[in-house]
Amino acid sequence: MNVIVIISDTLRADHLGCYGNPWIRTPNIDHLATESILFTCAYPEVLPTIPVRRTLHTGRRTFPCREWFPRKGDTVRVPGWQPIPEEQVTLAEILQHEGYRTALISDVFHMFKPSMNFHRGFDEWRWIRGQERDRYRSAPPAVDLDRYLSPAMRGSRAEVILREHLANAQDRRREEDWPAAQVFREGMRWLEENRDAERFFLVVDAFDPHEPWDPPQWYRDLYYPGYTGRELIMPMYGEADYLSPDELRYMRACYAGEVTMVDRWLGRLMDTLRDVGRLEDTVVIFISDHGHQLGEHGLVGKVPRGLYPELVHVPFLLRCPEGLGAGRRVDEFVQHHDLPPTILGLLGVRPPLPMDGIDLTPLVRGEDLHTRDYVTCIFRDYVWAMDREFALIAQRDGSDVQLFDLARDPEQCENVADLHRDAVGRLWEGIMADAKGEIPDYAHLLSQRPGAWYQI
Repeated sequence: MNVIVIISDTLRADHLGCYGNPWIRTPNIDHLATESILFTCAYPEVLPTIPVRRTLHTGRRTFPCREWFPRKGDTVRVPGWQPIPEEQVTLAEILQHEGYRTALISDVFHMFKPSMNFHRGFDEWRWIRGQERDRYRSAPPAVDLDRYLSPAMRGSRAEVILREHLANAQDRRREEDWPAAQVFREGMRWLEENRDAERFFLVVDAFDPHEPWDPPQWYRDLYYPGYTGRELIMPMYGEADYLSPDELRYMRACYAGEVTMVDRWLGRLMDTLRDVGRLEDTVVIFISDHGHQLGEHGLVGKVPRGLYPELVHVPFLLRCPEGLGAGRRVDEFVQHHDLPPTILGLLGVRPPLPMDGIDLTPLVRGEDLHTRDYVTCIFRDYVWAMDREFALIAQRDGSDVQLFDLARDPEQCENVADLHRDAVGRLWEGIMADAKGEIPDYAHLLSQRPGAWYQI
């Protein structure tokens, strides 16, 4: 049996039809869901991009992000943003040792930065260039930046990212030139060239629908035709009040357009898997790392204090050969570190070192399995925990506490921490138990300006 893992970065579960979205077109993902087990309660254990991938590739928790320091030449300042530790073994290394032909195809440029090592264990790896701040083009963009910036955005991080992104993207003409299309096309190529593999493990890791959101115009027109305002395709992280209602609607339309573009090319990958005759001996897993705030709770971006469902609820579909579990919805709590032990369990491979995740294969077989009573997560200096009754958000030192009654307030709008101190205490105990000690304090590193590495 073979395995394909498809990762779509920054994809919210509530933006897919199979998770209840009524207005975004995702026919291919929705069809995949009818053939899959759909996990309704899937959550990250750490954010954002790189920390999640450490977890996905190893089955080991990155939470609570110990031994972090900013890497030279990398301006992202988030605890856990670091290479996979040398002493940890990756899923690709395990399967390569077991005789699987392995490949990684991705445009997530962060994984290929100097000192990162996410291509360990892959017989072939391909980096599709040009996403966001990938150092792909040094010449300035040949466009009028005023089209993309409101006055409030001038001098912001968003402007810096836009300059690099627009320089990288200026030669795109056909849809096939967009990175998402290239990632899935390379996945299709790999399947065609490696149809002779006795066993294979393929990871197709697409950065979209990560911002900036600039799908081809026809995708934007699906959700906001006739828009004539500024093309605000890159959010300024924080409060959403710098956006007019029209600009926010357009931003949401651009994000939705990228979701539909990813869906289209995922469909083509699945068609190729069927065409080369490997659909019915291959496990297909579709998952995201985290979501994105699009005006909910007054926030835009990936803001650590906003660990609400739009940021932490992710899609997770698992398709097995011969229709095993097709169409079943599983409500157990699952997290990213469950993925590697589950894949190994499905393949009958014993991990050489312990993993922190839970093997979900009993759920695949329709058996009873209680995974966990609560889930925990960390993002920068904020922690999150949720059980069946309440969701908790707080700073790592226990301050700035928010608690939400999930039965009465599923949108998580009313802070009831003062009314349920017992629930606050219970969930905080869960955070401390999962941390296995104090949560590291990186305030002294987070306060340094990017580039001042000589001070560390």
